[in-house]
Amino acid sequence: MTVYLDHAASTPLRPEAREAWLRATASYGNASSIHRTGQDARRLLEESRERLAAVLDCDPIEVVLTSGGTESVNAALKGLWWSRPADRDAIVLPDGEHHATLDTAAWLQKHEAASVRPVPLDALGRIESPAFAAALPGAALATALAANNEVGTVNDIPGIAAAAADVGVPLHVDAVAAFGHVPVAFRAWRGGIRGMRGLCALSVSAHKIGGPVGVGALVVARDAAPVALLHGGGQQRSLRSGTQDVAGAAAFAVAAECAAAEREGEAARLAALRDRLVGGILQSVSETELLGDPQGRLPGNAHVLFHGALGETLLFLLDEAGISASTGSACQAGIPEPSHVVVALGRTQTEARQVLRFSLGRTSTDADVDTVLVALPAAVERARAAARR
Repeated sequence: MTVYLDHAASTPLRPEAREAWLRATASYGNASSIHRTGQDARRLLEESRERLAAVLDCDPIEVVLTSGGTESVNAALKGLWWSRPADRDAIVLPDGEHHATLDTAAWLQKHEAASVRPVPLDALGRIESPAFAAALPGAALATALAANNEVGTVNDIPGIAAAAADVGVPLHVDAVAAFGHVPVAFRAWRGGIRGMRGLCALSVSAHKIGGPVGVGALVVARDAAPVALLHGGGQQRSLRSGTQDVAGAAAFAVAAECAAAEREGEAARLAALRDRLVGGILQSVSETELLGDPQGRLPGNAHVLFHGALGETLLFLLDEAGISASTGSACQAGIPEPSHVVVALGRTQTEARQVLRFSLGRTSTDADVDTVLVALPAAVERARAAARR
């Protein structure tokens, strides 16, 4: 039996989402076609967009369906960059962002002569708000994580959005890790600000909340006009041309509604499981620390530093015991390297290789926590012995 505690990487497909996907595949028309079959597909597509918009607190026209979080982030950052005023070339970029953001910013530096204004994190993984605000004036755009995908710390997005709006800088928020687990509200976070000032783009992904892999969305304010990354048939306000995935949209909408309906109760349940897991680890394994904000964090996130034990060694030992966890983001192509997020907290490169992230989700149980707490002490002892050799 596998104990799956890597829900932050991807969570199991919800039965309701699978059923919605299967039903939608019977609608085989192209949603851009004008005949009845095409319009049946279009109707289902737009109904799904409306349902997603209701969960995200935005207008349906603002929901641009994508292939997932990475495409959404790329479309937002590049689109905002290409639509910037000619006299602005800086990207406000907090430390510890997801690599989809970091690598897109690096591409813009290399190919578009962008400059980067880094913003530090505090020791708990929070974006330092005064430093963020100080970096904004005259910037082309800014970006921020709603919640850190590795250590789970939740940021003050309404405050960050207000600071960007005050100086007229468009802001993108990566809400992939946060969506479905803590409140995400595009309209409320905008605070009534119109135009390309403050929050104007927000990224989410389906497979983090029980939807299918390969489906995501970029919320783009209806009064914002980033330049499109893809061109062709002019679908989705010409912001993302191409034949749209009707079945994926339908499954995403159902997963989003289920996650929203369950969020408060599930957050309390997962936080209790997480706290029992963390408490058991700190009590039974010496020289361990919980990283990230102990209070303002995602309910299912437990990110632990095991001094003297390499995270990748622990990962393999736990995998042998049937336990799935991770050493950080799953988007690093399986290559073990020091966590840039942990370094951003002020930790050493060595410590950044001694971490594990346990991320709990809808299928997590007390028995899962018990299994980890039984297996972990011996695994840490073996990992520390291997590191001493």
